[in-house]
Amino acid sequence: MMRYDVATVGESMVMVTPTGPERLAEAVDVRLEVGGAESNVALHLSALGHAVSWTSRLGDDPFGHRVRRVIEDGGVDTSSVVFDPDARTGVYFKDPQPSGTRVYYYRSDSAASRMDARLVPSIPIASSRLVHLSGITPALSVGCAELVDAAIAEAHRNGVIVSFDVNYRAGLWPIERAAPALERIVAQADIVFVGRDEAETLWGTSTADEIRLRLAGPGTLVVKDGAVGATEFRDASATFVPALPVEVLEVVGAGDAFAAGYLSAVLGEQSADEALQRGHETAARVLTTMSDFPSGV
Repeated sequence: MMRYDVATVGESMVMVTPTGPERLAEAVDVRLEVGGAESNVALHLSALGHAVSWTSRLGDDPFGHRVRRVIEDGGVDTSSVVFDPDARTGVYFKDPQPSGTRVYYYRSDSAASRMDARLVPSIPIASSRLVHLSGITPALSVGCAELVDAAIAEAHRNGVIVSFDVNYRAGLWPIERAAPALERIVAQADIVFVGRDEAETLWGTSTADEIRLRLAGPGTLVVKDGAVGATEFRDASATFVPALPVEVLEVVGAGDAFAAGYLSAVLGEQSADEALQRGHETAARVLTTMSDFPSGV
């Protein structure tokens, strides 16, 4: 049986972005890439030398086959991906602007939104050291929410570490639904990533310490605060490591890179300082590009 360091599951889409810094409304040339929170993490972890799998549902269309090929070419095992002949692959567009990149998603009724708990036997959870999930998946549909619950239960049954990135997306579900649902999942995870700003939006917490008081369930909680830095709360200890000074071109995808760098260090049994530093280093490579997963990272 193949063994993995990390198993991931979630939606990935084709990304359309201008080849230059111009806005979509003026762009003539665009490029096609692939992006998705969980597959971004998988690709970064693979680049860092880990054995990783990614499971999802894609449309049986050119976009879906492109998504799988790109992720597989990044060294990630995609053998459990399912192609749906009756649904399409999601697409999203990046629109560079002086105030920051805006993202437009076209994922309604995508093949991935049709995932449910029946997919869990296809995910190599029992043969992995860790399973990584994000708060985007339960927002896609009732079935996807059931998938996350079932994946966590399967991980617990097999003694596998559960990593969860809150990843709140306002465009997918309102706060009144998202806040309690995400808090419930957080309480079941072993390692949780959350942005200080998104925690404030969801639960009204304004500092890392307040977030830890609110989210006391996970053994390890990592609070990210953009250019300021990140704090790890592990049991009764707290460790803060400042972010690296970089010239930021775009922030999209940096959180996924941070999670991958951090998890890589955790899998290598490194200290909290080393894990946070690795997270910052991996994120910095994405912050200076327009890609979620720049080549050569």
